[in-house]
Amino acid sequence: MLRFLSKIFGKTPAQSEIAISVRTRTQLQQKLGYEFRQEDLLVRALTHRSHLRSNDSRPSNSNERLEFLGDSVLGLIVAEELFQKYPQMSEGDLTKSKSLLVNKKVLAHVGIELGLGDHILMSTDEERAGGRRRQSIVADCMEAIIGAVYLDGGVNATKEVVKRAISFDFGQTSQTLSLRNYKGELLERLQASGAGMPHYSVTGEKGPEHRKMFTVDVFVGGKKMGTGIGDSKKSAEQKAAEQALERLDPQP
Repeated sequence: MLRFLSKIFGKTPAQSEIAISVRTRTQLQQKLGYEFRQEDLLVRALTHRSHLRSNDSRPSNSNERLEFLGDSVLGLIVAEELFQKYPQMSEGDLTKSKSLLVNKKVLAHVGIELGLGDHILMSTDEERAGGRRRQSIVADCMEAIIGAVYLDGGVNATKEVVKRAISFDFGQTSQTLSLRNYKGELLERLQASGAGMPHYSVTGEKGPEHRKMFTVDVFVGGKKMGTGIGDSKKSAEQKAAEQALERLDPQP
């Protein structure tokens, strides 16, 4: 069955699509905790449609078909895991819980934590428009990778990847859904206005290693737009981006 599906979803990307270095592919597979036997499936999962040449726009050469497959496989795995883990949960609650866990925002968060955006093949225009951090693109790519793992290693291997990537802690997942991605919002806002890319710079570190606090400034066109302080560089960057957005939208 898997061999048949591999034929349907394609296995041989065009030469121009194999632009991902061996080192990059190895790094991503280490983060996933899964090593592909057919790395061409991984390459295809990372190929955004914007990367394809205008005369080679066949859907089988982008990750869209793998995204379709991965969405279904993910839904099945999450449904089974919930069914087995929560025997007292009603059908309605199972449905709500499944929807929570396979939410696009959750998948985007997982993909961003994996650094997935840095590995996606996309056009220069899409990259300049902030595509590497766009939640919809990262979430779709995450689904495509799940589909690729399923074709390459079967359902058991895919279950392990999904369980490592997606937390079944509903409190943590709800917190993820409630978080605003200020960096993403700032990037999209600046790209839409033609203001360029924001630049983040760590300007201070204080405290012992286990309780270090970071200070980060965000610049746009060489002008400082915000400052953030947090217990990680990522949280400090988010706060700096939040301040920059407030400066762009001053309250009366």
